[in-house]
Amino acid sequence: MDEQPEAVQEPQADAAMGAAGGAGALDRRAELSEFLRSRRARLKPEDVGLPSFGRHRRVPGLRREELAQLAGVSVAYYTRLEQGNGRNVSAEVLDAIARALQLNDAEHAHLTHLAKPKAHKKKRSARPQQVRGALRQLVDTLDGIPAYVTGRRSDILVWNRMAAAVFGDWSELPAQERNWARMVFLRPDYRDLYVDWDQKAADMVSYLRMDAGCHPDDPLLSALVGELSVKSEEFRRLWATHDVKQKSHGVKRMRHPLVGDLTLSFETFHLPDDHEQTLITYHAEPGSPSADALRLLASWGSDATRAPTMP
Repeated sequence: MDEQPEAVQEPQADAAMGAAGGAGALDRRAELSEFLRSRRARLKPEDVGLPSFGRHRRVPGLRREELAQLAGVSVAYYTRLEQGNGRNVSAEVLDAIARALQLNDAEHAHLTHLAKPKAHKKKRSARPQQVRGALRQLVDTLDGIPAYVTGRRSDILVWNRMAAAVFGDWSELPAQERNWARMVFLRPDYRDLYVDWDQKAADMVSYLRMDAGCHPDDPLLSALVGELSVKSEEFRRLWATHDVKQKSHGVKRMRHPLVGDLTLSFETFHLPDDHEQTLITYHAEPGSPSADALRLLASWGSDATRAPTMP
């Protein structure tokens, strides 16, 4: 099995977390405020059936008064919420605001996490991430199918030989660098690997935003966001959009250094007994050139795992 049997050791948070919002944690109130402002700014009055009153509007998108009217709450109430004060807000009010802002399911869940955070045990997020032995065996037995398990902050915890053949041999990386966001934004070889790198980058930031809403007190997530904000202008730009997304399914196009173009469909399976871990699998359409390329990678065995490894 192409994975490390020991538990993934968490990196220590460093000074870079300051760019992410402070001493060891993201500021939940600031996140709530900025998220609501960003969602309000993207709506125009005509999008929600309101008159625009001409071209000269002093704010982008809807005014607070217009949003409050649509949600059926007072302007003062909505203003307090947009200022980051979600204390005592009801689920019914959040639902009304989500409808007024035309939030999708992921955005609605993110708003709820920010406004009504669940209590977490102290330092729970700092514990090493463990993968069940049976799940490790399942990933290993998916012969011919690239598969891996991710954990908090999109850390890569377990992967099989085919995943190494397609994405590179992660066992050669230090544990703290086996993270999708770090690889996508900080490693040029992953920019070359993904044909639609811009979309991959946007997806990664959206996933991290969802994690931040669920675990704003995670110092390691704050450190990761701070590090990427310092080192990547593209990450900073995407982080500022406050877009959120849940891992689902789709198609990725890649340009593999050995077999050329690959078009692979991916599926995401959220574990019912550990909502922080996700199994992701990739497959090619039967009879396609990509299916032939995967078979070729599989036939090379250990040579395939080493050859695609990019410096």
